[in-house]
Amino acid sequence: MPKPRNLLAAALLAISTLTLAACASGPSVRTDRDPSADFGQYRTFSFYKPIAMEQAGYSSWISERIREDVRREMEARGYRYQPEGGDLLVNFQLAQQERTELWSVPRASFEWVYSYHSRAYVAVPIWYDEPQLSRYREGVLTVDLVDGQRHRLVWTAAVSTPEGSKRAPEKRLAVIDQAITAMFAKYPYRAAN
Repeated sequence: MPKPRNLLAAALLAISTLTLAACASGPSVRTDRDPSADFGQYRTFSFYKPIAMEQAGYSSWISERIREDVRREMEARGYRYQPEGGDLLVNFQLAQQERTELWSVPRASFEWVYSYHSRAYVAVPIWYDEPQLSRYREGVLTVDLVDGQRHRLVWTAAVSTPEGSKRAPEKRLAVIDQAITAMFAKYPYRAAN
């Protein structure tokens, strides 16, 4: 019969492996597109004025970084930037929301019972699930591509990551870079030639 210490070590190893696998999967990305849009006609892009994230009338180091990352991704797909009147207009917004996550963790305790067969006390494991609750803030970055002629949304992506206001600014910029890269990895189109 395995020792309780070995069972605990195995359980901790399993939980650690699952946690690392969840972290390695990256941010959660959702996309949608207008099925009637002809992506073959777009060659240029511009940013909305003002960007939804800059409705208050000023930019921030975060909005500037998002703008740089989006521009890099669009240009990597063959689109040319122009300050105004692009075939595609880019808009983005960053929001925060409260999230609650509930899961269960398998646990074991041992009860000693007397075995008449072996004439000794024997530890019997009792397995149960212990509920765990986590509350956290989540940041959701949304990027929209709008047909510049029709002013109609043709592609949108949203990336969700745990909110990191306690992270150092350099770490937050790295999270933004990763989010934009993950978002555009799901953008299957290239600029028309």
